[in-house]
Amino acid sequence: MPRRKQALLKRHRRQKRIALLLALAALLLMGVFVAWWWLPLLLLVGWVAHEAWFADHLFYAPNDDYNYVFAPDVQALAGRIEAGHLFVDGDIASADTLLLQVQLKAGWLGRWLDPYVLIGEDRQDFERGVNGRRYLNLSGQGALLATGKLELRGRFCRIDPQMTLYALRNPDYAEQRLMVIAPHADDAELAAFGLYSRTCDVSIVTLTQGEIEAEAYQVLGLNQATAARLKGRLRSWDSLAVPLWGGVPQSQCLQLGYYCLQLPAMQTQPELAVGSRESAESDTRSVRAANAIPLPGDVDGVPSWRNLLADLVASLEHFQPEIVVTPHPQLDPHSDHVASTQALLEAIELSAWKPKTLLLYANHLHDNDRWPMGPAGFGIALPPAIEALPADGLWSPTLDAAQQLDKAMALAMQHDLQGALPLKRRIRRLIQRVLAGRRWPATGEDEFFRKAVRRHELFWVRTLGD
Repeated sequence: MPRRKQALLKRHRRQKRIALLLALAALLLMGVFVAWWWLPLLLLVGWVAHEAWFADHLFYAPNDDYNYVFAPDVQALAGRIEAGHLFVDGDIASADTLLLQVQLKAGWLGRWLDPYVLIGEDRQDFERGVNGRRYLNLSGQGALLATGKLELRGRFCRIDPQMTLYALRNPDYAEQRLMVIAPHADDAELAAFGLYSRTCDVSIVTLTQGEIEAEAYQVLGLNQATAARLKGRLRSWDSLAVPLWGGVPQSQCLQLGYYCLQLPAMQTQPELAVGSRESAESDTRSVRAANAIPLPGDVDGVPSWRNLLADLVASLEHFQPEIVVTPHPQLDPHSDHVASTQALLEAIELSAWKPKTLLLYANHLHDNDRWPMGPAGFGIALPPAIEALPADGLWSPTLDAAQQLDKAMALAMQHDLQGALPLKRRIRRLIQRVLAGRRWPATGEDEFFRKAVRRHELFWVRTLGD
């Protein structure tokens, strides 16, 4: 998948360059026939149009079908719309996660404004110009659906009357011992704050300090290395302190202290010490002092894959989780996220304690960096899957308004999600607000406040040992 995204990104940039060259040629040609002052005006109009409608990073065609494969035992029911309400043929009373496969086709306005589907009081947005198979998340609305009271309407798009509802049944994983693997501070909150804040027995293991890209701290008069060390200390503190907002005591949180974007290099040479790219440090013990239990890596502080595996084995055997929440290795492309889950799987093989189930999350995405699309507070439709993913289960617990607000405040405490937007992004948002009708929440300026604070959280369920 990373190779596919690189090819798509290359094509996307090439098409933009070609379009820019054609536009410049047209402007130069027009300059022969019109007054000179038309040229800067048209350039300004073209730039505003780009920021409003063509600045999204979408690495697939809006008419591509999403390609999901469900296990044979998942209940599939025919659905239909009658008088604006959704009806399905079958019993869904025991299902907790409901996913509606639909065909969407954007109207002409849906090429300029984000098309979306209203599902009762919920709203789920899709790509401009959408024309293909998509999956709505109806989880939490089963009671309305069962009684024929769930409204379903498209805005700026048309819903084909032929549809299929997939009804999935899961235990409440919040009732089991849970461990969250967070490659960086804030990953646990982004993916699973709603889940872990209602789990009685939960541990959170953060793998890296997250020290790089510390330019904002250099304004304090610090050089690059000192600023990176400060950022690493702050984000390490975040990984131990912020979970308390969700009811997780510091004694249940571990910070392993490895270095940001260095996990893949560690994996390639497991015995090699791989220090920070920016902080000039190479001893993980600099941020481990607050850990409640000793770890094998404390002996020498070497940032190696061998020590990372040993630390994860010790964490598994100490907390003995039945469920581990970890990044989706096929869907989330961030190199540290992929390596984190691969390290976890290696550690499980080495460990005397074997969890039963993985709950996989995606805080980043290959094909669409706006997913989940649409405003904060609404539901999470399934993300683009142009290439088929493994046929995992799916579980989508719901968050009420109070839980969403607590999640937003947990994100607001994270140092990496604070700070003002760059001027260019502020201007882009203003243009998109005025011309494209997009909205951002008041809880924070970072894009994750829009993407992560939703009425659903979404996990892919993978059983271990099968």
